[in-house]
Amino acid sequence: MTRAHSLTHSQAFPAHLLGTESLSAQQITQILDMAQGHAQRNRQRDKKHPALRGLTLINVFYENSTRTRTSFELAGKRLGMDVINISADASSVKKGESLVDTALTLNAMHPDCIVIRHPASGAVELFARYVDCPVINAGDGAHQHPTQALLDALTIRDHKGTIKGLNITICGDILHSRVARSNALLLKTIGASVTLVAPEHLMPAHAANVFGCETTHDMRKGLEGADIVMMLRVQQERMIGKSIPSVREYFHFYGLDYSKLALAKPDALVMHPGPINRGVEIDSALADDIERSIILSQVENGVAVRQALLELMLQE
Repeated sequence: MTRAHSLTHSQAFPAHLLGTESLSAQQITQILDMAQGHAQRNRQRDKKHPALRGLTLINVFYENSTRTRTSFELAGKRLGMDVINISADASSVKKGESLVDTALTLNAMHPDCIVIRHPASGAVELFARYVDCPVINAGDGAHQHPTQALLDALTIRDHKGTIKGLNITICGDILHSRVARSNALLLKTIGASVTLVAPEHLMPAHAANVFGCETTHDMRKGLEGADIVMMLRVQQERMIGKSIPSVREYFHFYGLDYSKLALAKPDALVMHPGPINRGVEIDSALADDIERSIILSQVENGVAVRQALLELMLQE
């Protein structure tokens, strides 16, 4: 199935994937449907589906990453692509090369797709202006992380059968979380109700209006009736004068354990984008509880979603 056959002109994917707001409900569903097929193949001995053989993918990471970079590398290779990984610490960035010069340099090598993660919000959009190939945002500062939201959506659908009509609570450091922003926008697009929970100093101003979600500073209230509880990492590295008072106090009010989870629906499931700070945002036993936690399913689906996205964006 080629992109030309699978999409009408009016439904074509955007040239770049910079945020989830650029995707329609139909496009999101199409990505998830294709990813489901890739997920099944990835469980087999022969995982190759060389639909993009001969194309080149460059991963440019200005921030450390385990899950995202590895899954994009696996996704590209399983589709038959040549994959190049570039870390800022081992590139000309260390010599003072600007983001724009890096974009122009890589563009001159004629890649077919560039995946980029950068600590500054908006940096990926700037980068995309200077290249001719599709650019996929692998996380830019506290702005967005669209492929994380897509893999989260697939994981929810896998375990609940649908997303439409579900109550999803996202709890933690909302202010600094690109995952929260991407998920809030995407999940609402495909019919979920989203509630954001955070301490007052870690909740963005006007979050309810910006994301169209319910917001609360009371975790117990936010958990009532939840089908999915998505916990977020406390991002100390992005905090300027807004750090949590203490780990113990934060966990008491905003850490997820079995007693708080009991306020959600009896079959509520727990998610976390990783890496996990055990004992800070989630109890270690709960994170490892295979009856309630679907965190490892998120990791598995990360490869499949990125395979589907690359295939849909690059096939002609």
